Amino acid sequence: MEALLCRKLGDPTVSVEDDNSSIIVSKNHPIPQLDSPTSVRVRIKATSLNFANYLQIFGKYQEKPPLPFIPGSDFSGIVDSVGAKVTNFRVGDPVCSFAALGSYAQYIVVDQSQLFRVPEGCDLVAAGALAVAFGTSHVALVHRAQLKSGQVLLVLGAAGGVGLAAVQIGKACGAIVIAVARGAEKVQILKSLDVDHVVDLGNENVTESVKEFLKGRRLKGIDVLYDPVGGKLMKESLKLLKWGANILIIGFASGEIPVIPANIALVKNWTVHGLYWGSYKIHRPGVLEDSLKELLSWLAKGLISIHISHSYSLSEANLAFSAIRDRKAIGKVMIVFDDKVTRSKL
Repeated sequence: MEALLCRKLGDPTVSVEDDNSSIIVSKNHPIPQLDSPTSVRVRIKATSLNFANYLQIFGKYQEKPPLPFIPGSDFSGIVDSVGAKVTNFRVGDPVCSFAALGSYAQYIVVDQSQLFRVPEGCDLVAAGALAVAFGTSHVALVHRAQLKSGQVLLVLGAAGGVGLAAVQIGKACGAIVIAVARGAEKVQILKSLDVDHVVDLGNENVTESVKEFLKGRRLKGIDVLYDPVGGKLMKESLKLLKWGANILIIGFASGEIPVIPANIALVKNWTVHGLYWGSYKIHRPGVLEDSLKELLSWLAKGLISIHISHSYSLSEANLAFSAIRDRKAIGKVMIVFDDKVTRSKL
């Protein structure tokens, strides 16, 4: 089978054909075999690229697997083979899931307990982009911040994978959603999702724009801040939070880790949530299972949609990672195992 191998830590945007590339495409990698009576082999249709995957290949992620390894986390596909004691799935079933590693390949083996059936009518490629981005945002907003109808949600980096997910989940929960992004194209996508207010960082000041919106709606401030960006933008956004607000720390795409003043958090009774979604698989697997089941039901009902910005073949993985690095993606970047892939212009 074809598989993307990380043979050394380094920049994944270098062409896979370059001798100095950290990643290569193995054309004859062994197809994984069933390793237990309850294991299932999936022929992967689509797998998504997340900022965490980019950092992991670079050696800058908190988890550093031994070399060489096949990167990749969330995926979708068709059941190819099942163990003798598998009762939940049959060959041919459409499924999706996530793994610590291994989805940047044509096949993957997982236990049946870790698989989710893709509902009828749902696009299989889109389902491959669901778990990490939407799962992160759902656990953050619904489980941790317990976002309620009528509350005000501020989403930074709102046009990225987790950002677009957070915006849609916020709307599904009945929240008043304010989205922050940069550029006319990203702003247009966000407006198409019926966001209540969009701030374009290219020509607006986030504090002034949000304060004006809040004043016009007679709102006292932000109830929940969702931040996958960090840096100066987080510092500015803290000025907008009301008493008792929830702060969700999702990541640091800006490359700068912000400082949240503990004295102000005390006085204003803020709750700061650090969210490392992947660790829930170890510590609270039931939360992840319930979260993904609800997300799949929302996808089937049309309450959420998955915007795929770029799609690539496995041999074009470096281009896919370039889209992640350069923040050219609006929504998700995918690797699709198909003869025909399409992409928007870089």
